[in-house]
Amino acid sequence: MSKRIVPYCTLLLVVLTSTMLAWAPFIMRGEFPTVYKHFDGPLYIIPAKTGYNPEAFKLIDREPTLPHNPLYYAAHLPLYPFFIYLGSFAGGFLKSMVGVTLLSTIALSWFFYYLLKKFNSTKHPLLLTTLFLFLPRFLVVRSVGSPEPLFILLILSSLFFFEKKNYLLAGLLGGLATMTKTPGILLFPAYILTIIETSLTSFWQAEGASRIKTDSGQARVTVFFNLKWLYLFLIPLSLLAVFGLYYIQYDDFFAYFHTGGTVPMPYPFSVFNSSAQWVGTAWLEDTLFYFALYLSTAVVLWKSKYRSFFYFSFIFVTSLLFIQHRDISRYSLPLWPLACIAFEHIFTSKKALLVGVILFAGIYMYTWNFLGSNVMPISEWLPFL
Repeated sequence: MSKRIVPYCTLLLVVLTSTMLAWAPFIMRGEFPTVYKHFDGPLYIIPAKTGYNPEAFKLIDREPTLPHNPLYYAAHLPLYPFFIYLGSFAGGFLKSMVGVTLLSTIALSWFFYYLLKKFNSTKHPLLLTTLFLFLPRFLVVRSVGSPEPLFILLILSSLFFFEKKNYLLAGLLGGLATMTKTPGILLFPAYILTIIETSLTSFWQAEGASRIKTDSGQARVTVFFNLKWLYLFLIPLSLLAVFGLYYIQYDDFFAYFHTGGTVPMPYPFSVFNSSAQWVGTAWLEDTLFYFALYLSTAVVLWKSKYRSFFYFSFIFVTSLLFIQHRDISRYSLPLWPLACIAFEHIFTSKKALLVGVILFAGIYMYTWNFLGSNVMPISEWLPFL
């Protein structure tokens, strides 16, 4: 076996073993449907089965705990449901829901390792990738039906190809990220700002522009515009394509904003309002730690030569400050791989490894507790089969 394959086989084993360990208590008690019930996984099965068709929804609307307004499911963007639909031919919708998440996690771990190697981001890429997989909230979402692993994979791959100046793949993958979850659109302003900065820098250094003397003695500035940058418009166009689908199915181009399920973003730090609909608690001190971690990530990446990493982390964490939802730990997950890169020298140190070993049991106790608690009260499985 080639030595280059060994890390990928190791990561495959880590993902499968860690996932099976997360599932173990439920398998042993014959309660694996609890994993299927975890929010918001089953809600993605509905558009996978109906294609956002209100008439098709009426045929499966038999579960009393389901939102009965077909418009609600416009909040669940189509790419993850599309893959669930494709996988359903092999084992049904429930198994496909979890299977897509598992396969996305494997692909994500491989790609993150590959990115770390290519960009020489750390001396310990395998160790850092393994640590990346065990952030407690990420361990939960990658063990159930969720679009987050797919979403993070698409974001990272888009950033990677942007830095490699392959703007077609950066735009295409960024567009797919936007069709998975709406925050993918934040890649577009991050790329625009990166292009502006690098273009201005090149201009002032006389690398990307040239000053030519005219006959009148005045200076004319010639700035080179890369037509391949236009591929980046695939990102906002992909979101428009989703809205176009909603217009066809719901007769409402802006159905996403009319679902009643979109998270409000009224003002900075609005999560600290216990009376807000999606907050409901005053016990939010952990949220400050997430804000601190990801603000620090943006600050550290400010000096990174990979400018899109900085701009994306800066824009994303800025938007994160406005989110009025208790689950900031989940909404912030796309920043986690960038935090691993920013603080790799800390996370791969022997002291950090010792802390990780001590916390390992606690991470799984948290995971088992969360998996058994954050579930939909499903009494009728027929709509999900």
